[in-house]
Amino acid sequence: MFELGHASVVDHGSSSAGRWLRARRLRGALGIAVIEGLLVAVHVIPWWFAIVVAAAIMAFYLFVGRRLGSDVARQTSWIAAASQAMMALVPILFIVIGTLTLIIVGVLAVVALVVLFADRR
Repeated sequence: MFELGHASVVDHGSSSAGRWLRARRLRGALGIAVIEGLLVAVHVIPWWFAIVVAAAIMAFYLFVGRRLGSDVARQTSWIAAASQAMMALVPILFIVIGTLTLIIVGVLAVVALVVLFADRR
């Protein structure tokens, strides 16, 4: 009996390099996003510049990259766009984490004041 899940199926128009990139594209995009996010976080790259570049790369993928004839170029443009989309979340995460940190510090300050004023010795 023939089962499709066990057969080797190759996408039409794909190359071995393109299939290799496709199998590793999420890991590659995440690695690029982490490195670029760290560069933005330590102010090596200005955040506004990173967002402008991210928007340009994502627009390139949406309007050109998906229609590229080369499988390698298509996978590479996907990796670039995905990494930029992930990197664009870094400033948002800093805002959320910073806000949560301020809330926690504020709650701890209120608790400390309650404990201090409750001490009547």
